[in-house]
Amino acid sequence: MKILLTGKNGQVGFELNKKLSTLWDVIAIDRKDLDLANPREISAFIDNVSPDLIIHPAAYTAVDQAESEPEMAYQINVASTQALSKKASELDIPVIYFSTDYVFDGLKKEPYLEDDKTNPQSLYGKTKLEGEEAIRQHQKHIILRTSWVFGSHGHNFIKTILKLIQEKDNLSVVSDQLGAPTSASMLANVTFKIIQKLIDYKDFKDFGTYHVTSQGEANWYQYAIFIHNEASRLGLSSKMKQSDIKAILTDDYVTAAKRPLNSRLNTEKIKKTFMLELPDWEDEVKKVLRELIH
Repeated sequence: MKILLTGKNGQVGFELNKKLSTLWDVIAIDRKDLDLANPREISAFIDNVSPDLIIHPAAYTAVDQAESEPEMAYQINVASTQALSKKASELDIPVIYFSTDYVFDGLKKEPYLEDDKTNPQSLYGKTKLEGEEAIRQHQKHIILRTSWVFGSHGHNFIKTILKLIQEKDNLSVVSDQLGAPTSASMLANVTFKIIQKLIDYKDFKDFGTYHVTSQGEANWYQYAIFIHNEASRLGLSSKMKQSDIKAILTDDYVTAAKRPLNSRLNTEKIKKTFMLELPDWEDEVKKVLRELIH
């Protein structure tokens, strides 16, 4: 089994490479190996590698910056994905694509289902949705929508909070956006199980879109408090007490791109289809904090 994996240095790509290469031949690439802004190059590269499966977590993920760099975001999130999808169709091989809660407007009161109406409010969300649509042109696709990704590798909210509580004496965090912090290593484990099913069932029929996040929910403020308290318990010296972290509203924290207020994704479909048990976000955060602090 030969797997072409994009974005090997991103949070998800890093964990996928680590997990999948225990069993399969993974050709893991980043922008130094292949320019995702160049569709012609992608096609030639895939011909050369001749993979049995493509996994595509690489993306332009600078959410605010995308608003002022639309062409770059489009090239990486849409044009490159179109090229990958087209090539996968020619080779008749499956593609696993990672997408985001940002394809929704965040106005629904309950967690989003896979077939709920999309309505992205940011350029990043729009390009990721167009990426999804490009992948759907190829029948053998699995789209994994996730949210609030973190891990011990790469940039994320946990690392930002750890840095701030050691350097500053107070902090304001948004408390009216709801979601499920999701670990990159859990996403790698889920992907591993999906690939095993693809291999075991030659007539695999369960292609389509799936939501996958850790279980439970929190707002960013609750998440920050959890990180602070757990880090303190692990012996990290902080300049802040819990009471120095203040809750604010989205309207008080202006950003270039609009964030969904509700980022919760319903995960029943993926749990049922692939017989998965998904872990709680707190347990996954604790694991990463132990890695980062000890």
